[in-house]
Amino acid sequence: MIIVMRSRPLFAPPSRRCLARMFTLFAVGACAAASSVASDHAPPPVKPATSYPAVDYHTKEQVAIAAVPCLTRDQCRFFHVDYLRYGFMPIRIIVTNLGDRPISLSDARILFVDSAGDRIQAAEPRDVERRIGYPGPNQRSIPVAGPIKLHLHSRNPASKVDSDFNEYEYAALAVEAHTTRAGYLFYDINGLGPNPLHGASLVLRELRNADGRQLFFFQIPLDKSPPPQH
Repeated sequence: MIIVMRSRPLFAPPSRRCLARMFTLFAVGACAAASSVASDHAPPPVKPATSYPAVDYHTKEQVAIAAVPCLTRDQCRFFHVDYLRYGFMPIRIIVTNLGDRPISLSDARILFVDSAGDRIQAAEPRDVERRIGYPGPNQRSIPVAGPIKLHLHSRNPASKVDSDFNEYEYAALAVEAHTTRAGYLFYDINGLGPNPLHGASLVLRELRNADGRQLFFFQIPLDKSPPPQH
């Protein structure tokens, strides 16, 4: 270790010029912090799935699942990345279990089905990073059954995409009795035209009850989503 000896006392009082510079830096920092807080947003509060217009409610199984797409940049402003700009649509998945026993999504398949019937699986961080030009060298793929991969991404902490997936991605493998779980999945809508939700739906398969029995599939019509408010 190299020790540098100082000729002036370690805690010498600062000069007037130094004090002025410190005040300027503090003022700039305070403004930047205020600006950061002012631009800091959060997703809307989660309500039970039955509260949303785009919902499929299985009364017999007592499970409701809703989908709320982010249709405008203003609705997506809490993300670190402008996903719509790069052709990805964040869709919030809200799962409400109104029954008395838990349900499992550990084998769930959650697909965006466009008007032509083509199925689009949820994107992974590396899919987004590849399009926006972020190299993501630490990404890896772990094969599992079904297109959705929950808690299986190797994340790069320096990536804004990874930050969004870590914080907002749907990740609940189980939904307890009388509980609502929510999160976002990101779908590649590039090439689907100006109205990608027209005739589209979100299909969820292979959800299971507490006995391991598969629930009937859920199909949520996405064109029932309310138009953006201007």
